[in-house]
Amino acid sequence: MVARVAIPSYAYARKSPMNNARYYQRGFSSSVLPDLYGTTSSAIGHTGGNVFKLAKAVREYHGKLLLAKYVKEYSNGTHVMDDRAALVTPATDYDTLLEENAWLADPAVKLVVKPDQLIKRRGKAGLVGLNLSFAEVKAWIAERMKKEIKVEAVTGVLDHFIVEPFVPHAQADEYYICIQNERGGEQILFYSEGGVDVGDVDSKALRLNVAIDEALTEEKIQSNDFLKGVPEERKPRLQSFLVALFQVYRKLNFTYMEINPIVVTPDGIIAPLDLAGKIDETAAFLNASQWGHLDLPAPFGRQEFPEEAYIRELDSKTGASLKLTILNHAGRIWTMVAGGGASVVYADTISDLGYGNELANYGEYSGAPSTEHTFEYAKTIISLMTKNRDERGKILLIGGGIANFTDVAATFTGLIKAIETFRDDLKSNHVQIWVRRAGPNYQEGLRMMRECAYSTGLPIHIYGPETHVTAIVPLALGIAKVEEFPEFDDESHDKKVPAKKMKMSDDTCDTPMREELKAQKADHEANHKVENFSASTRCVVYGLQNRAVQGMLDFDFMCKRAVPSVAAMIFPFSPNHFIKFYWGTDEILIPCYQKMEETLKKHPDVTIMVNFASFRSVYSTVMETLEYSDQIKTIAIIAEGVPESQTRMFIKAAHDKGVGIIGPATVGGIKPGCFRIGNTGGMLDNIVMSKLYRPGSVAYVSKSGGMSNELNNIICRNSNGVYEGIAIGGDRYPGSLFIDHLLRYNDNPEVHILVLLGEVGGVDEYEVCAALKSGRITKPLVAWCIGTCASIFPYEVQFGHAGALARGNMETAMAKNAALKEAGAHVPKSFFDFGDELKKVYEGLVDSGSLIPAPEPETPKIPMDYTWAKKLGLVRKPANFISSISDDRGSELSYGGMPISEVFAGDLGVGGVLALLWFRRNLPSYAAKFIEIVLMVSADHGPAVSGAHNTIVTTRAGKDLVSSLVSGLLTIGPRFGGALDEAASMFSDASDNGTDPEQFVKDMRKANKLIMGIGHRIKSLTNPDKRCEIIKDYARKNFKDNTILEFALAVEQVTTKKKANLILNVDGCIAACFVDMLRSCGAFTMEEAAELVQNGCLNGLFVLGRSIGFIGHHLDQKRLKQGLYRHPWDDISYLNEFA
Repeated sequence: MVARVAIPSYAYARKSPMNNARYYQRGFSSSVLPDLYGTTSSAIGHTGGNVFKLAKAVREYHGKLLLAKYVKEYSNGTHVMDDRAALVTPATDYDTLLEENAWLADPAVKLVVKPDQLIKRRGKAGLVGLNLSFAEVKAWIAERMKKEIKVEAVTGVLDHFIVEPFVPHAQADEYYICIQNERGGEQILFYSEGGVDVGDVDSKALRLNVAIDEALTEEKIQSNDFLKGVPEERKPRLQSFLVALFQVYRKLNFTYMEINPIVVTPDGIIAPLDLAGKIDETAAFLNASQWGHLDLPAPFGRQEFPEEAYIRELDSKTGASLKLTILNHAGRIWTMVAGGGASVVYADTISDLGYGNELANYGEYSGAPSTEHTFEYAKTIISLMTKNRDERGKILLIGGGIANFTDVAATFTGLIKAIETFRDDLKSNHVQIWVRRAGPNYQEGLRMMRECAYSTGLPIHIYGPETHVTAIVPLALGIAKVEEFPEFDDESHDKKVPAKKMKMSDDTCDTPMREELKAQKADHEANHKVENFSASTRCVVYGLQNRAVQGMLDFDFMCKRAVPSVAAMIFPFSPNHFIKFYWGTDEILIPCYQKMEETLKKHPDVTIMVNFASFRSVYSTVMETLEYSDQIKTIAIIAEGVPESQTRMFIKAAHDKGVGIIGPATVGGIKPGCFRIGNTGGMLDNIVMSKLYRPGSVAYVSKSGGMSNELNNIICRNSNGVYEGIAIGGDRYPGSLFIDHLLRYNDNPEVHILVLLGEVGGVDEYEVCAALKSGRITKPLVAWCIGTCASIFPYEVQFGHAGALARGNMETAMAKNAALKEAGAHVPKSFFDFGDELKKVYEGLVDSGSLIPAPEPETPKIPMDYTWAKKLGLVRKPANFISSISDDRGSELSYGGMPISEVFAGDLGVGGVLALLWFRRNLPSYAAKFIEIVLMVSADHGPAVSGAHNTIVTTRAGKDLVSSLVSGLLTIGPRFGGALDEAASMFSDASDNGTDPEQFVKDMRKANKLIMGIGHRIKSLTNPDKRCEIIKDYARKNFKDNTILEFALAVEQVTTKKKANLILNVDGCIAACFVDMLRSCGAFTMEEAAELVQNGCLNGLFVLGRSIGFIGHHLDQKRLKQGLYRHPWDDISYLNEFA
């Protein structure tokens, strides 16, 4: 009997099951979860550094090869999977493919072929070829290669195909397996009827949860009857396989794996027919060697542009973050937004206003990119924007939130350079530019942009923090009235409508300062493990983050804390020492320790660890910190790119030990008047602008660190300010959740309004919905989830945050906003209305008398750092050092004003570099060559000369290279090698004065002076010094004038008449020729040439050249292993009596 083949199984329509288990663990019933399951998948969020952010889908080809290799390894050879598979692309040569995969041509092996491009429902689209020969496979691929097809709503081009052996089997042999990450571990789904007819696996599949600190065992599978429906004789083998598969999943850091169907035949063969998998790309530093080459394709239907690849490469070379995704290359609206959260909000606003179909790109730049990187990024966007003309004109939105530490003026310098470069293209395309930016040095940046508008004649509209972050979107689209939004340098922008003023009774003003109140005891649902910050909270900072620490200390001083919040620092790569910081105008020392144990023992008042360790070492440092859980109660983890597996491990460990975690991937948090983590709140001017030096009545929790600054601004402008704000971090599994902090705020009588800024991806917001419905949260909550634009894209778009990936409609921002509103939260129509919604709630509380604003204290003053004040142009100071020959401050090193890349492009050589550094001139090639000749001929003159002798003796005394070299150089003087400068002066002065050579010799004799550069111990006119001949010949052939050389040779004719060895020696020859070169090359005036000689450049040439020889003698003696030199007695005359 021939087994029935289940053909449709190769084309299973994948679904992503959701898990409700974590809600039961929290005490919520499943009824709080809306029935909104679907297949929408969009990734939205933001970044702050140069790391990978999302779980990335792998090709089926690579996924199956990994399974075949590591299932065998982890099962100790028990399970051997067929690893035969081939990937066919447009570049594939079939002859080579056959050489590498001979099984393809075997007539006995029937084949399966299908696109390998993350396409869903391939069978229904006619994209699976079954039971084919190799010739038929080639024909099948040829019909479809590079062809555009439409699968449901997505259109794309086919260019990758997987070919593998066909596996005959019966329908009953097909099963369904899925493994996916959850906060507390992994969840495995199994159903005994796999294939296209599997139906709704969410309701049918059996679930088995494996805790992050547990292993999957066959006993666990068996005891849970997890393989229900599988014939008993197959269960042992399938159980064993599942254990090995789970090990592969964990050890290779998969985040999702679905096999449907997986075939188990009666004779024991196990084969995955269809595989979908995602790996955690942040784990590359752990698994790169195991993964090998992994092709991580873009979602089907979205063509990758070369400009995207260029920006991705640029991003990999900088510690900043540069992201670019082309959504619609012919679109009219282009964005260049600073900050990941802000970039999403801009895309949301464009979409909410009905212009999503005209949005051309998504992108963000953050993390303080350099001027040059910003220029390259802006240039790429503008060049794309101006390729296609639109008669209506185009819009460029240069937006951004309030930066924490990025120098706005520095990035705008690169941006302005790009605008000026493309000025004509921008004009011809009728581009309008709208700018909104804030943060460090933003005033200077906006002023520069205004000057750019004047100089280029381009229509550029410029706004600062007084304008809502996305206000330029409706302005640019003509929806809002320009006159209602004055630009940053318009005096009327300060005349904004304030939040509603409240009448205060006389006794209100006499109300004493609020005391720090402890949180009320909450019920079992609350997780108050994150410490409530106070004015006495102290922390230790892990990592040498001096700038962040100084920012924390400045905040402390501004808030009038009695002692600094930073007690100590930990840096394991240097011994214990102290680091100087400012406390106001005073200088203080903060200890920096090498060991955590010593740090915490010496500072028992520390309860918070601010962890700046890199993503590679975060796990080990957090686990070490948890060993001191009796003291440390909160850990803030700043690093991005921490692998999910490690994050979930330390979340579990922290939970068990009662330690709260903020992060990873967070800027931290701030409690005005008390404590701030790292760079939260930005520069001091933003602290003052947002009134973060004193507490307000609004407490917020956000995923986005960058947008938290914008929340500070919005809350300050629409209420009496922030009481506390926490950015929990953008990863899918943050250490603490929205509900943890909102319950903490709700239980604090000082907090009157709660604010939640969530985002697409995850379901944590639904816990907040449940708490609202159950009455656990009683205070008004203003909430919004960013990422509403995700629904306009038919394919997955990466917007940044690792947690910003909607695995179903339930996780979309629109669904969560609707659920929050239904639960009773105050949800605005869009983020643009967020401030108005907050203002309405605030004024309602004030009107009712339940919130009485405290009197505004005096704005504190804090001394400004000199470095920052100078950058702002507020102070000036004479420099202690001046240098004009090189500059290492820009994007590349420069010599004499010439970038190092141009030095090599121009092939200047050593002579050319010397000319740039010594003379600040780019000399003609013949002059640079002459300098090299001088260095070559003066490199050495044997071991007997005084300098070489000294070097040799010193070396043999056991001294190092530098000491030996210096001992030789110190012998250079008038009698050895130091005659060049004086010879040049003598010959040039006499020649310039018109002195006759013979008279010159007589004058020198009368003055009892030696003629420098004349005389040699053994050489004569008949036995010339070959070095002099080389130099003279080169000078006569290449120099435009040889006046000084000819004069020196005439002097030689006079002196050799008296004695044959009084020739022009190598010093004199070099000196004379060098003066001729300086004077005739066209780079110097006579005065400049004379000054160079006076400054000692000729002796410098000898010193530089002879150093080559001295170093050679040192290395030679070391190589020969010569011992200590002692001069023989018989070569010394001992004089014991004096005449």
